[in-house]
Amino acid sequence: MLTIDLPGIKKIKSGKVREVYEVDDNILLVATDRISAFDYILPQPIPQKGAVLNSISVFWFNLLKDIIPNHMISVDVTAYPDSLKPFSDLLQHRSMLVKKTEVVKLECIVRGYITGSGWVEYQQTGHVCGIKLPAGLQKSQKLDQPIFTPSTKADVGHDENIDETTARHIVGDAVFEKVRDASLALYTRARDYAQTKGIIIADTKFEFGLVDGEVILIDEALTPDSSRFWPADQWVVGQEPPSFDKQFVRNYLLDIKWDKQPPVPDLPEDIVLKTSEKYLEAYQKLTGRSLL
Repeated sequence: MLTIDLPGIKKIKSGKVREVYEVDDNILLVATDRISAFDYILPQPIPQKGAVLNSISVFWFNLLKDIIPNHMISVDVTAYPDSLKPFSDLLQHRSMLVKKTEVVKLECIVRGYITGSGWVEYQQTGHVCGIKLPAGLQKSQKLDQPIFTPSTKADVGHDENIDETTARHIVGDAVFEKVRDASLALYTRARDYAQTKGIIIADTKFEFGLVDGEVILIDEALTPDSSRFWPADQWVVGQEPPSFDKQFVRNYLLDIKWDKQPPVPDLPEDIVLKTSEKYLEAYQKLTGRSLL
């Protein structure tokens, strides 16, 4: 479903994928089946995508909560406030009741492999976000150690990669060091776990918030939308592996030579279904369970 409406519940934000509502003193996140590419929402929803994103985040929040607390209160729709009871069927599997936080104004990116915008920057400068990397790295190569490469958190337009000095200036030394250390620890644990399931997490993005001065993990965690998942058995240094995410859609749009300007092209049915299968496969591989 492209849109989700909860009449009588205060909507405070509509993002590219999620609808955000205020419920009493908490926040309700609802993941739609919308998919975006190149900063545009595409006309067709991807069946089950919202449920996959929500359920994968739940899985990781539970697995990693000993590293740092997270904002999840409940995903049990029967335990939601009474005002949400009329919407239980709609919210099942795709919603999460979470704590309100003061958002830390950084996108906290961890890269374990050299790919994407990091690969582009490395080719040009030998650095990624001010971090000097060894000479001679190849595309998709695993780094000796994961690196923390934050970016700005833009309300409008594109996030921009920044160096450590700039990031410290934005959030302060104490918060920077907390989110850096937590990001690296979260990524390392998740990477090692996913490897046992046949998935490489090449890179990922975390977001953090503050509750009474304490830094906690918020938003989504280690989903195919916030991470680059590769099949471990198809990873070859020097090449871009296929992925369990919307890269499948991006590649289609590149193949048809869309100029990344409106109107946004329709997605053929086979691309929609194959993308849905990729998301569902990621969940099944990570958790060992079928989604529904």
